[in-house]
Amino acid sequence: MKVSLSYRKGNIITAVLLLFLCSSFNFNHKFYVSVTQIEYSESNRAIQITSRIFIDDLEKALNQRYDMEGYLGTDKEIEKADYWIEKYLNSRLKFTLNGRAQKLTFLGKKYDNDLVVCFLEIENISLKETNQFDVENQLLTDVFDDQQNITHITLNTLKKSFVFNKESNKGMLNF
Repeated sequence: MKVSLSYRKGNIITAVLLLFLCSSFNFNHKFYVSVTQIEYSESNRAIQITSRIFIDDLEKALNQRYDMEGYLGTDKEIEKADYWIEKYLNSRLKFTLNGRAQKLTFLGKKYDNDLVVCFLEIENISLKETNQFDVENQLLTDVFDDQQNITHITLNTLKKSFVFNKESNKGMLNF
């Protein structure tokens, strides 16, 4: 698969920005940003979603919404942390194909420095029958007014990036 130079350049810029933010702000950071990558896997017939979120920001959201102290990424992490993360992600990420709401399956998470990397999937998808894909990304906008959610979408040959925020949190791709 060929990837255009401008697309790779955009991903490199996003990765450098995220790396800078991660390395510069260990405890309290001034910027509120998440990065979500959405890709279609033809071999798995699934849309695969990877979201990178600052651990402390996600903990604050879980605490405010569910009154949960999770101690994410520590040896004190609560046993039901995945349950609460999944619940939160399902309430803040929404996807529709051809106007039909899609069910997200939480596959798990891993920690990478100050980030929690969450893996989700929409199963049993054929893009051949799809002519519209809608995404709504409200991650952490209920906690931080200046939250920005960078979202990269690659569905077959379609590539699009969005920067979502509290006021503008929806995007659409037409095939």
